[in-house]
Amino acid sequence: MDNQVKRKIIMIVFLVGTFFMILNETLLNIALKELMSVFNVDAPTVQWMATGFMLVMGVLTPLSAVVNQWFTTRRLFLGLVTVFTIGTLTAGLAINFPMLLVGRMIQAAGTGLMIPTVMNAMLLLYNEHERGKIMGQFGLVIMFAPALGPTLSGVIVDYMGWRWLFLIVIPFMMFTFIFAYRYLQNVGEITRPKIDVFSIILSTIGISTIIYSVSSVSSTEGGFSNPSIFITLIVGIIMMTLFVFRQLKLDEPLLDLKVFKYHNYTKGVIIFVVVIMTMFASEIVMPMYLQGPMGFSAKIAGLILLPGALLNGFLSPFMGAIFDKIGPRKLVVPGLIVLLCVSIFYSTIHPGISVWVFVVVYIILMISISAVLMPANTNALNAIPKEMYPHGTAVSNMLQPIGGALGIAVFVSIMNSGQTTALQGIKNPTTEQINNAMTVGIHHSYWFGIVLLVLAIIVGFTVTRANYSKSLEEKS
Repeated sequence: MDNQVKRKIIMIVFLVGTFFMILNETLLNIALKELMSVFNVDAPTVQWMATGFMLVMGVLTPLSAVVNQWFTTRRLFLGLVTVFTIGTLTAGLAINFPMLLVGRMIQAAGTGLMIPTVMNAMLLLYNEHERGKIMGQFGLVIMFAPALGPTLSGVIVDYMGWRWLFLIVIPFMMFTFIFAYRYLQNVGEITRPKIDVFSIILSTIGISTIIYSVSSVSSTEGGFSNPSIFITLIVGIIMMTLFVFRQLKLDEPLLDLKVFKYHNYTKGVIIFVVVIMTMFASEIVMPMYLQGPMGFSAKIAGLILLPGALLNGFLSPFMGAIFDKIGPRKLVVPGLIVLLCVSIFYSTIHPGISVWVFVVVYIILMISISAVLMPANTNALNAIPKEMYPHGTAVSNMLQPIGGALGIAVFVSIMNSGQTTALQGIKNPTTEQINNAMTVGIHHSYWFGIVLLVLAIIVGFTVTRANYSKSLEEKS
């Protein structure tokens, strides 16, 4: 079996396993209301099915750099598939809500470590000139699976019941395990670096408190000014600051932050985080607007947004292939400019626009995101040396849930603030006045997005094609 065939088999194993793990990230969202009824829990409690999943993923991601250097690719992949399957089975057979939540958190543990593990292996398997297309294929999975989740879960819950959201995944994970056991080969070297326990404690407290506070801000009275949110956020920032200083002093850091000394890596991460913030926020704010001022049901709102979400995933490999040929700047800068134009449109949106205009604009939004997200991230990872791949992938994957949660929190908080200001002095507002006020709030939130995107465009113009190996050859 030649190397090309081996690589294709490894990629199939990776993509199938990761698809079903990421699918579960959003598969449960539409079933939360039913779970409230089945287990007799309130909305804040059941929301932990989503918030807790994101917290566990965020906490475990920094550990992936060390984990990838302690275990072989094959052993780690099989172990994570096993962990995820145990969590899925636990949740599917849950007899009460705590058992369901435990199963969900075990699922998150497998998913949180799997994504950086797969990205690290792909960087080792393919050279810089092929990575755009390969990362694009991975982007297809991580974009398409969450987009498909809500639609697929609605059908499963209606016709089969909520337990099948978990049970239907198990045969696919068993197939992935058997296929990986038979064909998956190891990639990279095992170095077994020293593990700093204090760093793990700092990152765990820091990431969990930051994600929790920014995830809770939109549903908490007073928002960021609420003492519980404010104090939790400050604790998180302090812990992460201490974590950063400790990593810079350690000979064998848990997360090597020296990746940021490579300028193209830093620029790529800045663009990546800005786009993640915009994307996550739009995926929350736009459905709220469709169900509010525009008066659509949740199901119809989902269908309106579905074409854009699906195209985002399908175009990811295509954008990756273009990146391999022309480099990052000619793809990322136009993508960011189009994204800026869409945000300007959203800053003037009103309930009277045609639904087809909304569908087309959302499609353009998601296409522009596919042109920026994976190319910017791939170019960033191309900028660092081979031995730092585990740390580079861990950092970008750690920033994804933090950036997403922060984007949602800030956009929704600005929207709510704008809505409150617009309704000031109105004692018993009519539905029309409430909808008009929400429209004002949406405008304000996208003004913030416009500022972020202008900064990202400025950074984008300074990005160059990164190739660490080639740079070394030129120096020698």
